Amino acid sequence: MMKMKISTAVHFLLMIIFCGVTAATPPPPAPPPVTEAALKKVAASLKMYVDELPEMPKLYGYTKGSGDSPKPGKLTIGMYETKWKFHRDFPATTVFAYGTSAETATVPGPTIETLHGVATNVTWENFLPQSHILPFDTTIATAIPSHGGVPTVVHLHGGIHPPQSDGNPLAWFTAGFRDTGSAWTESTYLYPNVQHAGNLWYHDHALGLTRVNLLAGLIGSYVIRDPTEDSTLNLPRGEFDRHLMVVDRSFYKDGSLYMNYTGDNPTIHPQWQPEYFGDAIIVNGKAWPYLRVQRRKYRFRIINSSNARYFRFSLTNGLSFVQVGSDASFLSSPVTTRIIFLAPSEIADVVIDFSKTSESESVLRNSAPYPYPSGSAVDKLNSKVMKFIILPGPPKSPDTSKVPQSLKNYPAATTTGATTKRYIVLHEYESSTGNPTHLYINGKSFFDPVTETPKSGTTEVWEVINLTQDNHPLHIHLAEFQAIKIQQIVDLARFTSCMNIKNNAIACNVTSHVTGKLHRVPDYEKTWKNVVKIEPGYQTTVVVKFNLIDNDAPYPFDATAQPGYVYHCHILDHEDNEMIRPLKLVA
Repeated sequence: MMKMKISTAVHFLLMIIFCGVTAATPPPPAPPPVTEAALKKVAASLKMYVDELPEMPKLYGYTKGSGDSPKPGKLTIGMYETKWKFHRDFPATTVFAYGTSAETATVPGPTIETLHGVATNVTWENFLPQSHILPFDTTIATAIPSHGGVPTVVHLHGGIHPPQSDGNPLAWFTAGFRDTGSAWTESTYLYPNVQHAGNLWYHDHALGLTRVNLLAGLIGSYVIRDPTEDSTLNLPRGEFDRHLMVVDRSFYKDGSLYMNYTGDNPTIHPQWQPEYFGDAIIVNGKAWPYLRVQRRKYRFRIINSSNARYFRFSLTNGLSFVQVGSDASFLSSPVTTRIIFLAPSEIADVVIDFSKTSESESVLRNSAPYPYPSGSAVDKLNSKVMKFIILPGPPKSPDTSKVPQSLKNYPAATTTGATTKRYIVLHEYESSTGNPTHLYINGKSFFDPVTETPKSGTTEVWEVINLTQDNHPLHIHLAEFQAIKIQQIVDLARFTSCMNIKNNAIACNVTSHVTGKLHRVPDYEKTWKNVVKIEPGYQTTVVVKFNLIDNDAPYPFDATAQPGYVYHCHILDHEDNEMIRPLKLVA
C-alpha cells in the first residue's frame, strides 16, 4: 500500500514550529537495552490464574438529598505516583494511579458510578513528581512545562459535557497547577450525565503524552445508571455486575514497566514507535487473573483500554456471550455471539450464563493479530486473558435476572436530514527508509486551523477514507455516531497517488473509486457509539449526531464555547503523532 512520504528535514522543521520544544522536562535516562525475547521471558515467568480479579474501589458521583432524592455530587480525585502489584510473584511496580489519596490509589482507578440526569462535579488534582517514570519523545507535539513536572488532563471518554470539562490536550496542568496548557481554565469538571445510561471510562489526554500516561496507569471506569432501566431490564446486578478493564503491558525483570526508549525512525523520532504491544495481559490491574463464579448469569462491562492492541475475545468450553450494549449504548435487542471484537477504547456490555456448561472452568481467550489486521498472530501469552472458575452446584440464591428480547430503541441512524457531508482521509507518512514518521487526518496537523465546524444540534455524514494498512478506531469527542456502510476503495494505489498530490477526496473523484465490495457492520455494533473501527482500504460512512440522541434534544450547555473538542484515532501512539484534529461546534 502506498503511503505519503515527507523528508526528514521538513518534518523536523514542522515539529519545531508546532511544538515549541524545550528541554524543561527531559525524559528519564534509558536503562540498559533489553530484547523482545527477554521481555517475553519475564512475562512467561508469571504463572497464570493465581491472582484473583480485583474489583476496583467505587466512588459515587451523587448524594442523597431529602426524601432520598439524589442530588449532584462532588468528588476530588488525585493522580499519584505509587507502587502496584501486577502479580503475586512479581516485585511491586512504580505506576501513576488515580485515587482519593496516595494510599488508596489503584490501577485502574476507582469506578465512578453516577445517575442519569444527576450532575457530577470532579476536581482533578495532580500530585505527580517532577519527572516521568517512562520515556517520551519531544520531537512530536508534546506538553512541555516550564518548571518540570508531569502534565496531565482527564478526558471522560464517551461523556457529553461542556468543552471546558472535556480534557482538551492543551488543557494540561502539572502538580499544584504550577504550569498549565493554553486551553486550561478550571480544575473542577462538570459531568451533567444527561445522556442515556451506559458505560464510559476516564483517562489522561495530555498533548503528546497520552500513550505514556495511560501506560503508566492513568485509566478508570465510569458508569451512568438509570434506576428505571435497571428495574425494567432486570439484567444481572450487584456482585454479578462487574467491570473488566483489559490492557497489555511488558515489564523488566525488576517489575518496572517497559516502554521502548528507541524509535523505529530514530534519526527523526528518538523514542516514538507506531504501536505499543505488551507481552502480559492485565485485567483490573492483575496479570491473567481468575474469578470464581456461580452457575448463573453475570454481566461484564469489558473495556479495551490498551494503547494499540485489538482483542478478539472468545470463551472455552462452549460458552457464548450475549451482548446487550456497545460503548455507552444498549443494543435494540441482544446478540448471541461466540466472538467479541474490540478496538482500543471500545466497550462491550455482555452477559455470560455459566449455567450453560457442565465444565468447572472457562478461559477468556484472544485471537486478534497485532498490529491489526495484518500483523503477527497471537502467541501463547497474549492468547489468554483470564480464567473463570465455575463453582459446583446451583447458585447460592435463585438467579432471577434475565436478558429481555428487547432492550432499548434509540432514533435510527439515517442520512435523512443530515446537514453536511464531510470527507475525512487518514494518511500515514513515511521517511525515505520506509518507516512511519507521523499520521495526519486530511493532511493536516493538530495545530492547523480547525476545518470541522458542525452546527450544534445537527446531524452530519462523515465519509472516512482509510489509506493506511492499519485499522483505526475513530473517536469523536462529544458526538455519538454509527457506521452504516463500509465499502472497499478500488484501485487504491491510484487514489492514494492522487491524494498525495491534491489532498482532496472530491478532486480525486472519490465516488468512482469507492465501488468495491461491502464489509458488513456487525450486529453487536449497530447502535450509537463513541468509537468506530475504520477498515484499511475502505470508506466507512458514519452518521454523526451533535445532540442528545434519546430525543434529539439540544445539549443543555454551550457546546460552542472554547476550547472546543477534538476527534482522533484511539491507537494512542497514532493520536500522539498526530492523528488528531480540533472540532469546534458553532451555533
